[in-house]
Amino acid sequence: MLLTITTTHTPADDLSFLLHKHPGRIQQVELSAGKAHIFYPEVSAQQCTAALLLDLDPVGLVRNVGPKGNDFALEQYVNDRPYVCSSFMSAAIAKAYSSALNGRCKDKPELVDVAMPFVVKLSVLPVRGGEQLLKTLFEPLGYAITATQHPLDPAFPDWGMSRYFTVELSNTITLQQLLSHLYVLIPVCDNDKHYWIARDEIEKLLDKGKDWLETHPAKELIVRRYLKNQRALANKAFEVLVSRVELEDETGETTAEDNTIETAEPKPRIHDLRLLAARDELLAAGAKRVADLGCGEGKLMKLLMAEKQFEFLLGMDVSYRSLEIAQERLKLDRLPEKQRERVQLIQGSLTYRDKRLEGFDGAALVEVIEHLDQPRLAALELSVFEYARPEVVVVTTPNAEYNVKFENLEGGKMRHADHRFEWTRKQFEAWASDVALKHNYDVIFKPIGESDPAVGALSQMAVFCIREKGADQFI
Repeated sequence: MLLTITTTHTPADDLSFLLHKHPGRIQQVELSAGKAHIFYPEVSAQQCTAALLLDLDPVGLVRNVGPKGNDFALEQYVNDRPYVCSSFMSAAIAKAYSSALNGRCKDKPELVDVAMPFVVKLSVLPVRGGEQLLKTLFEPLGYAITATQHPLDPAFPDWGMSRYFTVELSNTITLQQLLSHLYVLIPVCDNDKHYWIARDEIEKLLDKGKDWLETHPAKELIVRRYLKNQRALANKAFEVLVSRVELEDETGETTAEDNTIETAEPKPRIHDLRLLAARDELLAAGAKRVADLGCGEGKLMKLLMAEKQFEFLLGMDVSYRSLEIAQERLKLDRLPEKQRERVQLIQGSLTYRDKRLEGFDGAALVEVIEHLDQPRLAALELSVFEYARPEVVVVTTPNAEYNVKFENLEGGKMRHADHRFEWTRKQFEAWASDVALKHNYDVIFKPIGESDPAVGALSQMAVFCIREKGADQFI
């Protein structure tokens, strides 16, 4: 199996300093079941490519048994490990490129923080989940992906396609970021590891993912697969991630729900302002039974629980792990029985009709709609405004016009990697007005957060209020 890293940074041969590997020599490092060879197929000031080639010994795989060895069982003698990029490749990255992976460069330390254009090629990568999984894992980190799937056997096309891909990834980031992504996500793609998983693996994951895992929209999948689907270890890793988020909340720094781009926003944080605005609208409307749709980790729910006006609160999210975190945040297992009966968390999708959402006075969708592909918004509209039909609905979403105010946000980029779109004020108002007309609601619009005369506010809010039959005025 082969991993190549190519850059056109000027001068491109700076890559050799970052990797701490001389371009004029072929070098090798010992692995548990073979060797890794490091060499440079091309070196110039215009373009430089470093290659990491693994040469695994199938017999060595079998000999390395016991708690620290592999657990392939019958697969000991028939497996794909010598021929694919798997956890062996992660081990090779950690050993061959340890300095770069840990952000050290002795001769040119200033290069560590320089974002460079990289093209990575993995030949071949087992992907349990297909091309869609590759997009789920790498696109939120800013990668462009080219994936070529290989047939099981070209001589027998009826057998179909295999789970093996040749993958090319392109991004402009630091080398340390690139290697940390590969170290964690290669075994996540494979959904397997060649060695015994213990608690120290949690530390490796949190260390290598410290700058990006907490905000990755697929963090649950990544943690679970990286830890070989061992629930106890995954839960422990999530506990650490939650504690980090709670600590950041207390210190007023960016949380896992906020994108790092928004750290430049003024205090109080924009995410808090959105939650407070939604709460205040629901209070003003006199709502008593409220549904937080897309409740995430329960931050709005926590605000609503503090208000006696709200007699029953429902939190719904598609992510089971987010609901577990919400339950911990709200301390539901420690509430008196009467208080516990006041709050319910359920798993579900807003793009399908759900009778559990019917009969509520109010509903909130705080920073939810922009996470859906626009064609699926029609399904959400039916689910919320046609079938659930709360009396008041509060919807917030980023104002795309304000993005020009962020110095570290490139033109055309969105605030969060998981956003499918970000609307201008005119686009948002057009969508909301159409929804209100079709489903017999009135709607008003309000800004949230710091406002600029030219581009508007940081976020925007629509408050829908159901019309009484025959009513022409906003209620």
